[in-house]
Amino acid sequence: MEDGFRIPVAILSYWLGDLLVHILPKVMTVLITISFLGVFIQKTVKPKILTSSPFFIKLFDVNGFWYVVRFIAMILAIMTYFQLGTEAVYSEDTGGLLLGEGGLLTTLFTVFVFAGLFLPLLLNYGLLDFFGSLLTKVMRPLFRLPGRSSIDSLTSWLGDGTLGVVLTNKQYEEGYYSKREAAIIGTTFSVVSITFSLVVIQEVNLEHMFLPFYGTVLFSGFVAAVIMPRIPPLSRKPLTYVNGQEGNIDETIPAGFTAFKWGLQRAKEQADRNSSIKEFFRYGSKNVLDLLLGVTPVVMAFGTIALIIAENTSFFTWLGYPFVPVLELMQVPEAEAAAETLVIGFADMFLPAIFASGIESEMTRFIIACVSVTQLIYLSEVGGVLLGSKIPINFKDLVIIFLERTIITLPIIVMIAHLIF
Repeated sequence: MEDGFRIPVAILSYWLGDLLVHILPKVMTVLITISFLGVFIQKTVKPKILTSSPFFIKLFDVNGFWYVVRFIAMILAIMTYFQLGTEAVYSEDTGGLLLGEGGLLTTLFTVFVFAGLFLPLLLNYGLLDFFGSLLTKVMRPLFRLPGRSSIDSLTSWLGDGTLGVVLTNKQYEEGYYSKREAAIIGTTFSVVSITFSLVVIQEVNLEHMFLPFYGTVLFSGFVAAVIMPRIPPLSRKPLTYVNGQEGNIDETIPAGFTAFKWGLQRAKEQADRNSSIKEFFRYGSKNVLDLLLGVTPVVMAFGTIALIIAENTSFFTWLGYPFVPVLELMQVPEAEAAAETLVIGFADMFLPAIFASGIESEMTRFIIACVSVTQLIYLSEVGGVLLGSKIPINFKDLVIIFLERTIITLPIIVMIAHLIF
């Protein structure tokens, strides 16, 4: 069942991950270290290659905050790989969950290699232009987005949420999305893949209910996708592009063309402009380096710290207390145990399912599994990738969006759960 739902990039990444499973933790530790040393050398020694190349300037000329983040990521990676210092940092539930064999960062490595290399196939050869013309009349009124954003969602749905963020980030950098559109897509359409959703429902021992579970996720996620672009903070993001242009890109279909014919013509024109094999691999290789050195340190730093807090303190339990009376009002069994899981997903989306596995009520486990998938924003992966991208989203935005998505989807999911159970 799982293999049937994967797109080619996801299949290749799983294959490479299995092949290199034992050495990827070391590779990721080296890459995270290089990401910091590159910034350090660029700011102190200032060699010509790092100060004159636009690519290296973009990669290593970061501000003070991201300089510190990369330093923290390096320290945490070294501590985790060599198991130095306190076990709270390198245990299988914290740093080890990210950097261990088969961990999230090693998975990101394989995803980034193939996604970065093959992104030009999506971006430069007409596929997005075709679907952009075909689906604008659906995406714009419903979600205030251009039609091409449908591919970002499909990429996440059939592959991985981080793939959707990577694709969105590249299109934003190249001027296809405004700041608001990029922020909406990255936080609303970088959905959890079907395969990982299956893992979540298995963890709470309800795999026999996969279809009602995923149907609930799709419906509540759709409602959230309609509402989120219309409320702050997403609605307040500027409609400006990286080049300073304001307003929406003209998506008008010329007279004499159907949406299908106009999409084909635009796709052909785009493909004709990109026929160089050498340029394809040069562009793809830069994408890979940008992702590995720019994004993975952010995931390591924010993800590990969030997991340490989740596993070793009562912080998320305290944050979950306000949800107890809400869940009791909604007549959700074992409300106190469920409340903690509603907030802990901000650290990692798999944590709610782990915490829920000990809850007796099937209805409550069903609700927790659905909410954890629809929340989308979790620091150990998609949240970290968003913070490391050029998409105009900060940590405060992520917190607010996470809570808003929880507040929007929870009543819908509970209502459906009452109908099912």
